[in-house]
Amino acid sequence: MKTVLVSLIAIIPILGFAQKKKDLKSSGNPIFPGWYADPEAIVYGKEYWVFPTYSDKYENQVFFDAFSSKDLVHWTKHKDVLDSSNVKWAKQAMWAPAVLEKDKKYYLFFGANDIHPGEVGGIGVAVANKPAGPYKDLLGKPLIDTIVNGAQPIDQFVFKDKEGQYYMFYGGWGHCNVVRLKSDFSKLVPFSDGTLYKEVTPKNYVEGPFMFERKGIYYFMWSEGGWTGPDYKVAYSMSENPLGPFKRIGTVLVQNFDIANGAGHHSIIHNPKSDKYYIVYHRRPNGETAANHRETCIEEINFDKDGKIIPVNISKSGVKMDGL
Repeated sequence: MKTVLVSLIAIIPILGFAQKKKDLKSSGNPIFPGWYADPEAIVYGKEYWVFPTYSDKYENQVFFDAFSSKDLVHWTKHKDVLDSSNVKWAKQAMWAPAVLEKDKKYYLFFGANDIHPGEVGGIGVAVANKPAGPYKDLLGKPLIDTIVNGAQPIDQFVFKDKEGQYYMFYGGWGHCNVVRLKSDFSKLVPFSDGTLYKEVTPKNYVEGPFMFERKGIYYFMWSEGGWTGPDYKVAYSMSENPLGPFKRIGTVLVQNFDIANGAGHHSIIHNPKSDKYYIVYHRRPNGETAANHRETCIEEINFDKDGKIIPVNISKSGVKMDGL
């Protein structure tokens, strides 16, 4: 009898954990454990995917993990989908991925080496046959490796317009450029006026550009403030043209310093089935002071009658289950 009782006591916590997982109806924040930042979220088929930066010391930030979910609540980790061993020119940190699918291939754009004048590095692109990789360097060199218009070549986001043209918005150091990409992502192609780079920097822009389209309006978004400090935040503009002009409207993320600070560098995902929009972002939990102690979180975003984004209150609860 004693042996049976001990055995039951031993398995009760396991059963309790399983029941808790089964009954989980909301994501909670963070949505998965570990220090991860700069999350790029996307829908591939019937799954949500998040590709974040591994948030650690510069010299350790040399690989990417990815996470997938069918409902925004239960997440599966895919380790080391790309690392610097597959990108020979990336000798130092890699971060801030941008991802997309085209012609049954999966592409991952990334920044590497934190390029400064005279240094090798910039924006690269890798390709795989499935979302979880493994990804391989597409070009064997950076796609962009120079500083143009004062924009550090980092924090790229790739956007496809209604005509099928791919644009890449990128830039740190308070400047944002947009370029046109060749359809195979092998190089830049000029605009109609012959130029390769156009600066589209909105007021207070620092880094982390992102764009999505809703009801014919292009929402251009970016991060402001310093990523290591508490004032990091996300702002946005609205335009009828994907190339702007972009006039700052206001702040999207409203921080709650009882929960976290440094909320920024985000992406947006849309569930066409429920017509819900979500902002996936990183933040630094209350009490954490280390710059790289950042976690990936999610909130629902909503719009007013004029299409403007209603400021988001960051939460511990996250979002409710939402299947595709």
